[in-house]
Amino acid sequence: MITQVTHPYNLQKALRQVVVNKGSAGVDGLKTTQLADYFREHKFALLEDIKNDRYLPQPILGVDIPKGGGKFRLLGIPTVVDRLLQQAVSQAMMPRFEKDFSVNSFGFRPNKNARQAVGKSLGNIHEGYNYIVDIDLKTFFDEVDHCLLLNLIYQKVKCPTTLRLIRKWLRVPILIKGKLIKRRKGVPQGSPISPFLSNILLHELDKELTRKGLKFVRYADDFSIYTKSKTQAKTVGNAIFLFLRDKLKLTINLEKSGIRKPIQFTILGFSFASTYQKGVKGRYQLTVGDKAWAKLKQSLKEVTRKTAPKSFEERIGKINEIQRGWLNYFRGTSIQGKLRDIDGWLRNRLRYCIWTDWKKPERKRKNLMRLGIDKDHAYAWSRTRKGGWRIAQSPILTTTITLLRLKKKGYQSMLEIYMELNPSLCEPPYTRPVRTVV
Repeated sequence: MITQVTHPYNLQKALRQVVVNKGSAGVDGLKTTQLADYFREHKFALLEDIKNDRYLPQPILGVDIPKGGGKFRLLGIPTVVDRLLQQAVSQAMMPRFEKDFSVNSFGFRPNKNARQAVGKSLGNIHEGYNYIVDIDLKTFFDEVDHCLLLNLIYQKVKCPTTLRLIRKWLRVPILIKGKLIKRRKGVPQGSPISPFLSNILLHELDKELTRKGLKFVRYADDFSIYTKSKTQAKTVGNAIFLFLRDKLKLTINLEKSGIRKPIQFTILGFSFASTYQKGVKGRYQLTVGDKAWAKLKQSLKEVTRKTAPKSFEERIGKINEIQRGWLNYFRGTSIQGKLRDIDGWLRNRLRYCIWTDWKKPERKRKNLMRLGIDKDHAYAWSRTRKGGWRIAQSPILTTTITLLRLKKKGYQSMLEIYMELNPSLCEPPYTRPVRTVV
């Protein structure tokens, strides 16, 4: 296996992938943009150390990232050299495991994605499996048992050098706020090999669910089981709780887990709404979950924060990037009404930014006159004592900084982008022309 890992083609492919993924520097401060030159210079010494078992990975850099609700997730960032080697090992090992992975596992696998997982979930629901066992694993990446994981890898990979490499990466200490902390369990969330290792461990869960003949969907550590009755759901839930605890040594978050009906269930940001079609029961359509809406608004808030040192063009460019990425992920969902609300709110945020950038009353007066307001009204409006957010929603700006003028500056509403991406869903009345003045 180590020969495959250190093959020039495999290493070059891993190098390209790490550079494309970008990401922050580790404890050594070496950036992805510097990796190619560094690896070219130190390649032979590095490979010699690996083959002779002298290679030692550097500590992981621990960084807290926000996960919503005022909580944080600890992200472990290996050095770029360690990331390259982890990527190379992952690429070499994956073919041996991939052929045995379940068809119901969709996370971090070739030709698999989140939309396929959501589609499978919707298909199960339409087949009448309307009692869903929704299980949330408590800090999964921090709880992985090293001995269990290495034993599972050893069943298919007998190469001692490769196994020692993986063990070193699992046991390497993490640097948090200048202090090195030992690690005796868990997989560093943020390293290229972590998703692959999580699939190896949770494949044991997939095998157990398949053995029981259950319908399920798994995306990395997010999984749900589909049953036809509440009694069956309770029985299955209890059995899987014991299996995870006793066999895989994983803990379930009881507060976030439970038995759901489709309208109460969210998977990978998607939720389900009943269609109420005449003569057809049990049909659902995809919508967007509340958390995904909140995350979108938070991202747009950051870009349109009045104190952010950005030009208007920079704001528009970033907004369009966020909107297109979000709508591409949630394409095919029925969200036209909510998009109109978001668009109106966002336009007011932009107007608020423009009003703040004008700063002094005299500049506001001149700009209002340039936008077609007569002298008297321009003078009165520029001296108003209303707060900026109230002015953004008032005729002072809604009749001057119109939708047409925003479009000329590059703004595009989410509803228009949605209609481009989902032409089949945009039947009347959603295809009616958008008003020029908003």
